[in-house]
Amino acid sequence: MTMRDLLHLRDVRLLLAGQGLSWVGDAFNPIALSVAVVLGGGGAGELGVVLASAVVARLLCSLVGGVWADRVTPHRIMVGADLTRAGSVAAMALAFALGDPPVAVLAGLAAVTAGAGAFFYPAFVSLRPLIVPVSALQTANGAISFLQSSAQVGGPVLAGLVVARFGPVAGFTVNALTFAWSAVCVARLRARADRLAERTGMLTEIREGLAEIRSRDWLWSSLLAAAMFHVASGVFIVLVEVTAVRDLGGAHALGLITAALGVGGLVGGLVGMRLQPRRMLLWAFAALGLFPLFPLAFAWPGGLVAIMALALVGQAGLLYFDVGWQTAVQQGVPHDRLARVVSWDVLISFVALPLGNVLAGPLSAHVETPDLMVGIAVWMLVAGCWPLLVRSVRGFTRASAQGGDGGVVVGLLADGRDELGVGDGAVRIDDDHRTREEAGEAAVLHPHAVVVAEAGAERRRHDDVLDALGAAEPVQRER
Repeated sequence: MTMRDLLHLRDVRLLLAGQGLSWVGDAFNPIALSVAVVLGGGGAGELGVVLASAVVARLLCSLVGGVWADRVTPHRIMVGADLTRAGSVAAMALAFALGDPPVAVLAGLAAVTAGAGAFFYPAFVSLRPLIVPVSALQTANGAISFLQSSAQVGGPVLAGLVVARFGPVAGFTVNALTFAWSAVCVARLRARADRLAERTGMLTEIREGLAEIRSRDWLWSSLLAAAMFHVASGVFIVLVEVTAVRDLGGAHALGLITAALGVGGLVGGLVGMRLQPRRMLLWAFAALGLFPLFPLAFAWPGGLVAIMALALVGQAGLLYFDVGWQTAVQQGVPHDRLARVVSWDVLISFVALPLGNVLAGPLSAHVETPDLMVGIAVWMLVAGCWPLLVRSVRGFTRASAQGGDGGVVVGLLADGRDELGVGDGAVRIDDDHRTREEAGEAAVLHPHAVVVAEAGAERRRHDDVLDALGAAEPVQRER
């Protein structure tokens, strides 16, 4: 399915319209906050407290957000999160309009905004398989990546102009309005996934998400690699800013490098839409291997132009990997646990990045910058690409490349490992080779009412899947 075909789907148009403007609005908040704090007589200490409160809130809410996105239909979580963020950012605008608010108030509002964002993202990833045919998931993820990268390139420029001309209150107001717009667009989506399963407790459901990761070699090995990769990324982010300002020409050089990264993100999203190989994770991790060229450029060949060029190439590889990775998770994890798996993914990366930020200072004090950049490049290459040694990573294939339309995973068999999916009206059991269930045992698949999206076919509810299972002669096993 092409991008033009996707845009014929009403829900896709609504989602892209809502998120595109919301991502532009996201650029207004940090610029407005920095300007407002400084103009109010504050400095790095006050701004640091506000930003730290947001980090802590996101950390605490990440796993909880994934549980709730799996408990109720994703669009409800997204609407609630957007309205919460619209309210908290509007309150920040009001606080600055009335005077100079205390740091505690700003920290609290920033924590609410970040916490709501931790609820939003897992639900956002979980929503896509409900509105996009499975064979078009990678195209949709590539389009979303392209749109987000475009907003990250143009948003800060627009935000800077608005805040400079009208002040930080206007910046906060624009951000709040874009959150409200996103909530309206998401509320109008038709796709639903009713959740009927009995709740088993927050900690139990969090552990179920972790168990889902541990049961799949391709999944846990990739997340372990992500943790290792993001520690180096945390160090590198700090060094890029310091080195660009100190050695490459100041803020102008940093701006050019940032622009090159933005263009690389656009290229990665476009390639993700067009290049969709059968062994998607194999190609995704291979593309991730391009990113270490970016830190290596600071050591050799050096120079701003070379760094910009390799920043573009590296970021394109990173964004192509992200498109493939999100598609693999959406296709390979049962939908009723997808948001929890995504929340674990976010948490692992979110913890690793600040750790790298903290290590940047001591490392740069004891190691020369070129040598440190080479070490970062080697670490990223090894950490990012070692999952290619895992057979299930190399062998992971797109659903549409597995025969028929592939369908989506809608449940598990009795042992919790084999998966049941639907595609082209046929029920399929993905046998893990370790058990020998009979076809009738598939009736224990999860009781959630999940919308199954299929290319070229109407959406079927979970009850229809059960009916199809009972009538299937025979149930097809994929080995």
